[in-house]
Amino acid sequence: MAVLFELENRGRIRVSGEDCKRLLHAMTSNHVEQLAPGQGCYAFFLNANGRILSDVNVLAAPDSLLLDVEPASRDFVLAHLDKFIIADDVTLTDETAHWTTLAVEGPDAAEILTAAEIPVPAAQLDSLPWAGRLVVKASYTGQTGYWILVSPLDAPIVREALLTAGATELTLLQADAIRITQGKPRYGVDFGEAHLVQETQLMHAVHFQKGCYLGQEIVERVRSRGQVHRRLVAFRIAGEAPIAPHTKIMAAEKEAGEITSSTPLNGETAAIGIVRAELLTGPLTTDARAVTEFKPS
Repeated sequence: MAVLFELENRGRIRVSGEDCKRLLHAMTSNHVEQLAPGQGCYAFFLNANGRILSDVNVLAAPDSLLLDVEPASRDFVLAHLDKFIIADDVTLTDETAHWTTLAVEGPDAAEILTAAEIPVPAAQLDSLPWAGRLVVKASYTGQTGYWILVSPLDAPIVREALLTAGATELTLLQADAIRITQGKPRYGVDFGEAHLVQETQLMHAVHFQKGCYLGQEIVERVRSRGQVHRRLVAFRIAGEAPIAPHTKIMAAEKEAGEITSSTPLNGETAAIGIVRAELLTGPLTTDARAVTEFKPS
């Protein structure tokens, strides 16, 4: 099975110029300088206190980097980078209006692309050009997935090719439900500026041998001490009644954390939440319903 849905309005910022890699390397938590054209990485923009200002997919092209960010992060990332360009040979171009994204995700996603005669990138966040479009191995739902960056005018043609190849079309709301069942957190929904890197457990966003970057001191201090006070965790909750964001998670009489996302799932509720690490072993409840940690395979 593979599903097709559109990710509209994601921020797309082209960073070009001789110093583009050096700047992004110093501004993000991952190793941007080692990216070859066609490769990519997931990273965080941090502040000096190690808090997460935005997440980003960095896609390397031969002479530039394309940054893919949440719709609400676009203006911030543009201003944040512009503030640090002083004597650098770096140009920022907002390409958000040039692209929309058709996501094909699920166990059969690669087969759908092959049937539609679309190239299939091999590694996560690798990208391949395709007739003026860009195909990226990326996932919104947490399943195997591919994003096809196309112009809005071109999108109906590509969508029809993918549907003909066997994809099942969903709304973004339906795709979001899959994301939650897979335990995949989203910036601005499940974590944000209040959180430290290690609290998210998204450690593939960090390269610990890359050298200095904004916020590194705090990231390294937390790593060396081996202590995280809160963790972002996937849950299963008894019963299907809706749970509002920010509903408290309790450990007996103690407040342990809160729910950030939830969706009904086969008689129970799938959820994501942030919980105090020392209380994670439970037993936990929310709205007097049992809460169990879920570890996606």
